[in-house]
Parts: sequence; C-alpha cells; structure tokens
Amino acid sequence: MLRAVRSRRTRVPINSLPAQPLVTSDVSPTTPLPPDGAADALARLYATLNDEQRAVVDAPADLPLQVIAGAGTGKTNTLVHRVIRLIERGVAPDAIMLLTFSRRAAEEMRGRVMRLLASAGMPEIRLDWAGTFHATGAQLLRDYAGVIGLSPNFTIADRDDSADLLGLLRHELGLDETAQRFPTRQTCLAIYSRVVNTGAALQAVVAEHFPWCAGWEVQLKRLFANYVAAKQADQVLDYDDLLLIWERMLDVPLIADDLRARFSHVLVDEYQDTNRLQASLLFAMRPHGQGLTVVGDDAQSIYAFRGAEAANMFEFVEQCTPAATVLTLTRNYRSSAPLLAASNAVIHEAARRHPKTLWTTRADGEAPSLVSLADETAQADYVSLQALARREGGARLRDQAILFRTGTHSAALEVALGARRIPFRKFGGLKFLDAAHVRDLLAILRFAQNPRERVAGFRVLQLLPGVGAATAAQTLAAITTALGSAVAPPRGFRLPEPKRALAHWDALADLLAALAQPVEPVGAQVERALAWYEPWLAARFDDAAIRIEDLHALARIAHTYPSRERFLAELTLDPPDAVSDQAADPMLDDDYLILSTIHSAKGREWRHVTLLNAVDGCLPADMATRNASELEEERRLLYVAMTRARETLEIVLPLRFHVHQQAAGGDRHVFAQRTRFIPPKLLSLFDSRAWPSAAPSETGRQALAALRVDIAAKLRSMWD
Repeated sequence: MLRAVRSRRTRVPINSLPAQPLVTSDVSPTTPLPPDGAADALARLYATLNDEQRAVVDAPADLPLQVIAGAGTGKTNTLVHRVIRLIERGVAPDAIMLLTFSRRAAEEMRGRVMRLLASAGMPEIRLDWAGTFHATGAQLLRDYAGVIGLSPNFTIADRDDSADLLGLLRHELGLDETAQRFPTRQTCLAIYSRVVNTGAALQAVVAEHFPWCAGWEVQLKRLFANYVAAKQADQVLDYDDLLLIWERMLDVPLIADDLRARFSHVLVDEYQDTNRLQASLLFAMRPHGQGLTVVGDDAQSIYAFRGAEAANMFEFVEQCTPAATVLTLTRNYRSSAPLLAASNAVIHEAARRHPKTLWTTRADGEAPSLVSLADETAQADYVSLQALARREGGARLRDQAILFRTGTHSAALEVALGARRIPFRKFGGLKFLDAAHVRDLLAILRFAQNPRERVAGFRVLQLLPGVGAATAAQTLAAITTALGSAVAPPRGFRLPEPKRALAHWDALADLLAALAQPVEPVGAQVERALAWYEPWLAARFDDAAIRIEDLHALARIAHTYPSRERFLAELTLDPPDAVSDQAADPMLDDDYLILSTIHSAKGREWRHVTLLNAVDGCLPADMATRNASELEEERRLLYVAMTRARETLEIVLPLRFHVHQQAAGGDRHVFAQRTRFIPPKLLSLFDSRAWPSAAPSETGRQALAALRVDIAAKLRSMWD
C-alpha cells in the first residue's frame, strides 16, 4: 500500500525502505567541456539575444533566479539558451530538469536545445528530463516504485476514470440514495483535487469554492478515504497522485538526497500557473531555491480554477536563501506599439503586479478598436463580414482569431459563419480521450497492464454482449480472486451469467494474456488490441469507419514509444486535441478561421484578433465577481486576449443580450456596459466606433430639426 498517499495536511513519511539501492544517475555530475571551436559557435548563439535575455542566460547557475517574462518577449528562446549555458559551464544534461505545462512546449524546448548544441559541434547531447510536471512525476515514480511500495505496472487514470471510480464508491457507500442531493462524482473529484493541490482543509475548500456542498464534509471525507484505499488496492494513480507521491517521497531523507544529487538544476516555465503543491515540490527538490530558475508572468496567471496561485510569483523571492535575483524581459517582439500601449494600461490597473512595461521598436500600427453594436446577432454579422474583408485584403483565415471568455459565447457566430460558408476550427472543446472508441481501446491496454484496475476492467467487460454493470462488477471481483499473483486472468476462467457472453471470453482472455507479458513493440500491441476490438466498434457505432481512423492513428503514435507504460502515461497526461468525427467537413481549401476561448489561446498569437462580448457579465463573467481575487483574474484574461494580436485588435461590445427569464412586461433583453477593465480614462488609447455607421441623410437631418415631440405628456399619460 502507498502509505505516502494521504491528505496533504497529514505529512506521514514512508516508514520503511527495502534493502535495495536507490535509483541513481549513471551520468557524472559534470559534462565534458565543449570541443574546440564550440565556444565561438556558442558565442554567436548568445549574440542573437538582447541585453535583458543575455542577463538571464549569464545569471549565476547555482543561485535562485526569477524571470518576469512579459507576453511576446521571447521567454522560450531565453530559457533554451540558459539551458545551453548551463551545459557549457559543465552541468550534465541528465542533472537538468526542465518542467513545463504541456508536452508540446517540453518537446519544443528539448528539440531546440539539441539542435543548437549540434550546430555548435555537440550533437551527442540529450535533454531527457524535459517534460510536464505530471509526466516527470510519472517517470520518477516508476524509477522509485520498488522503494516506495508501488507496483512497477501501476496505471494512470485520467480525470474521467477517476470520476468513474468515485462514482462507483459513491454508490457503494449509499451516497447516491441520500434524502438530499449529494455532490456529483465530477464535483467530488474537483473538491478532492483542489484539497490536494492547494493544501487547504476540506471544510475551507467547500466553503469557498463549493458552498452548495456545505454540510457533506463528513461524508466527503469518508468517500475520499475510500477513494485513496481503492486506488492503492488497484495500483492506480490519478493525476494528483503523480505530484503528491513525488512530494511525499521527498519527505524521506534517503530519497530526497538521492533526487537532489541527481538533479542539481531545475528550470520551470510558466511558473505563474503552478499551484501550492507544485511550488512546495520545487523547493523540496532544490531547498532554499539553490539551482532553481523560474520563468513566468503574473499578468498571465489565468488558471485559478485549476488551483494555480498567482501568489507563487510574488512569494518566490522571500522563499529563497539568499533572496532570489529578479530579472525582467520587457522587449516585445509580437505586437505593435499602439497595441502594447493599450495592453500595458489595462494591466497597470491591477491591484498587485510585478512592475514592467512592455515596449517594442515597431512604432507603426493601428490602435485597438472598441466596436459597439446592437446585440449578439449584429456581433456575429460584423465579425464574419470582417473576416471575409480581411481575407479579400490578403490575410488568410487562419491568421485571424476570434476569442471569447467561455465556449458558449461563440454560438451565434458559429451559425453566421456556417451561413456564409466560412470554415472554422474551435479550440477549447472535446479532447481526444473523451471519445468513447478511444477510451475503449485504451481501457483494453490498461486492463492488460494492470488487471486489478477496476475502472478499465469495468469498461472492457461491458463490451461483451449481455454484460451489464452488475455482471461486470461480479466478474471483476472473481477475476481479482482468481488472479492471485498471476499477471492475467486464467484462460479457463468462467464468466458469470449471462451465458451468451461466454463464447467471447476466451478470445478476450487470450488477448489479455498476450498483452500482459508482451514480446512485441507497443504499436503491435495496439494493433493486436484493435483487431479484437474492431468487431465491437462496428456493432456499437454507426460511424465506425470514421472512428477506426482514430484508432489507426493511435497505433501509429504507439509505434514511436519505447514502452507501453510510457505510451499510456503520456497519452493520458497530454492527449491530442481532437478526433476524426469532430473535424470539419473536408474542403479543397484548408484555410479556416480560428475560434478559441481565451484560456486555450494562451501562448499563441495571430495577425488579427477579435474579442467577443467585452462587457460586464461576460468579461468579467458574472460568476467571477464574488471577490477581488476573482476580478483580478478576469482582468488578466482581458490582458492575455489583447496580447495575442500582432497587427490589429478589435474588442466588440454588444449592447443588448437576449434572456430566457423575464417578467411578462419585459422585452426579454438586458443591456450591458463596456467591461469595467477599460475605464473612461483609458479610452484615448482605443479607436471607439459603432457598427453599422450609416449617417442620417440631409433630408433626415432637416426632418429631425423640425420635429417636436412632447415626451413629458407621454410619461404623464401612463398614469391617467
């Protein structure tokens, strides 16, 4: 059992360690100095940096460093060159841990480091410890599995599987039959995750973030205790475990010493997105901040709903001994001067921030526009017509992005785009692993990897004809008993009723046995599982021909991985964005307009950006105005949206919104005002206009001049 997995308030170290040696790096603590001629090549690389970036690269290697990197200031390039500088100074690549929040970012930085070093005559250098927090945690837990009591075959449950397990336990505890409404399984998982990641007490989390769940704290605590026990029994880890157990490992002196010896330098990208658990973990890896470099921008901290703490950016310096050096990147390479002037002014209104003002050498460009129009229908018409006009002017559709606070804000626009035959792609929707057919195939692989994992087994067994939830639960219990120390269910094991499933059991048992101790590559294992699953796919889905392409793509992806464990872990932690049945209709022209939530747009940029619904109630969202902290995050969302634009920025202000509930005498509309984050004193930085902008004719002006209406009499007549 994993004694390390406890409530974060209870810090219980692992009490005993096996007599086996700890995992240690086989790389010396320093790497050979660059070959002759490399110094000149590296000097040419560093010469491409500006003075602020060069100061970051040349900062002392072993002292704590915080980099405040504004939007578009080249922070990725700067971080890459700092890694190269560390290696040039003799730090072994395997002693450098580079942590990011997306696999794409990690692979980009790893690839750039290796390419630049190769260009300097050091092609043999690899950077194997560049990855996301969760992927790195998974890799470390496999390294130390035998030390901390984990099975090396542990599997990782994604959010949906974790919620399913909580739902199962919720039912077993009778919490779905209470006289009053008990929180749903998804809400239970959200509460559990926030407690783990923030370190706050359960009661405090419920009171502040889930007040409608107040009164259920005792039952929730019992549910979470059962959840932890079930995961341990099934040798399953959820996302939060990957960080929590990593941190608990560092409570054990022998493990902590081993990890700190392995990794002398830890560099973190997007530090403003870290939560309390991640920040605590970093200081446990590098006590007092020695050898720790963090790069981030408090003005772009927009993930509080995931537990991210903007305060981590402000508290970092004081947490380090000696106090961390703070360097700032302010030269922007993305936006024009007028766009930066408005963006700077918006974020300078923030109650708390690291002082910085972005600047650029691009003095040309248009001021951002504030476009007022009648309602959401007019907004949809305006935005779609503007997209077509820019296209006719030479801008591709994919160079244009339409941003919004939440996914529902684009509904009217999507209808208008369809009517005008403007193709678009929307970001922030359903993910690859949410597709049922993908989840089915991955469940087969996970069940083979770990036959004690009930969630995966529950899903796989219900693929068989006649097997429902009750039969699947009975079968899983029987399989666990029959397993003993075996790695797969015995071939002769008999399923409970119904009998029509018996004919299919041996084929499934053969598949699980073959996959349990595979001798073939990962891609071939996926293809073997797919061969068994394909008949069930055709029976379950009308569009099986489309879905099978996703699974073939999955097999191709699997061929690039060295092990099934790593394939399952990385796919679970950072899945692809979309699946075939969600793609737009194929078109001869592959150009398309970008629609995206602001959260999904972070880290990206476009020539032309349009922001929808920049009014109070939408931005800030009406559900995010309970306290000053939530309002400040909404301000940062506006700032992030504005700093995505390279050339033009349009901020659209619909004046009227349709509502579904209103008194009979109302017109079923409400009026909105410009977002409070652009107060009157900032309007001089924007080009304010209305659409449509038709002026009255000369005849109309003369008629108006001669018109006299007694409005006062009309008002008095209301009470006659």
